[in-house]
Amino acid sequence: MTRYDGDTERTFAALPPAHGRGFAETWWGQAWLKALEDTALDSAQLKTGRRLARAGAVGAVSVRPGRLTAVVQGRDGTAHRADVLLEELSPEQWDHFLDMTVERAGHVAALLDREMPPHLVEDAAAAGVELLPGLGDLEPECDCGAWDHCGHTAALCYQVARLLDQDPFVLMLMRGRDEAALLDALQTRGGGSAAESSGPEGVDAVEAYAAGDILPPLPDLPALPDVPGVPPSLDAETPPAPGIDPAALEFLAARTAVQAHRLLAEALRGTSEVELTVAQDAVRLAAGAPGGDVADRLADGSGRGREGLETAVRAWHLGGTAALAVLDEEWRVQGETLARAHAALESAWDTDERPLLRARGNRWTVADAPVQLRLGRDGRWWPYRKERGRWVPAGGAAQDPATALTSAEPAAGDGAAPEEAPLRQ
Repeated sequence: MTRYDGDTERTFAALPPAHGRGFAETWWGQAWLKALEDTALDSAQLKTGRRLARAGAVGAVSVRPGRLTAVVQGRDGTAHRADVLLEELSPEQWDHFLDMTVERAGHVAALLDREMPPHLVEDAAAAGVELLPGLGDLEPECDCGAWDHCGHTAALCYQVARLLDQDPFVLMLMRGRDEAALLDALQTRGGGSAAESSGPEGVDAVEAYAAGDILPPLPDLPALPDVPGVPPSLDAETPPAPGIDPAALEFLAARTAVQAHRLLAEALRGTSEVELTVAQDAVRLAAGAPGGDVADRLADGSGRGREGLETAVRAWHLGGTAALAVLDEEWRVQGETLARAHAALESAWDTDERPLLRARGNRWTVADAPVQLRLGRDGRWWPYRKERGRWVPAGGAAQDPATALTSAEPAAGDGAAPEEAPLRQ
């Protein structure tokens, strides 16, 4: 008997929203949903689950023997881990199913075509093997605390119906056998390769090479997803290996998905951004609002400390790498750049409204007020104000210094800026 590794697991990427379409188009997918709808006691929860699944609130789905798992975003935006349990077939039941299947070549061919014809399920039932779930077979578990099917587990079931439409081997895996193990067992019993029974695949190499100049054009690129993908949850029953932090890995995977989505969008637009330094990338990661332990590690690794990293994240949200450069760099303004800066400051206010500014490098601080203008290397002005003794970004960049300074209103209780070389503009 073929040995089977019961720890086999498949993870399916989150599916896009399903607006205006049903969740199950195949008869076996509909049978799956009937088992859910016959089992759930609260029809309102089913309605909520359908709404969540249609909106794309179900993350990546993990399928393993006896269990489905996904993170589902509730209507209030809270993420919940949802599990649905389905009893595995016993070794004896699998033996009956395999013996029954090899007796009819059509059963093997249907499975290879990702189909589950009614006669296969009926023959399996006659052999004492119920492949599809029935009333009460789909057992819910959710960290929201519901004891029956809630909107989160219902959403997971509706999403899995779409997966079953595409591949009935998903059901086989839930029942205890993955595709490779099942086909291997069929080959052993049938005396030949299950794949070979469907005929040869591919074409002769000489024929393929000769046709190289008449191949059809490549298909159009798929549309860019509206939002980044949701990585699978690492909240598994198996404890992590020593030194592995699942929360940190989940956070890193999520931020990587966001970065990949941004890079793909730039590639499709024909634009690109300068590669980030390690220090800049630490700020980018921190901008994803990590948990306490991850935030502490980023603060230490960036060399900024917790408060300094919070200031850098504020700058990142306001303007990315350009805003970070203005935060970190103090440089000498001279020549034509200085002349343009003086002209901009001179024309920004009427003479009687112009504030008294003290200049140092690329920074102009308002005298007797905790507000400041910083000139970026691209000629834009960035507003800053002093909070708890530190200069922090107060708004986005502007071409006009007066507009920028308006964003930097003094915070109550802050002291004035330190004395610098006075420059009346």
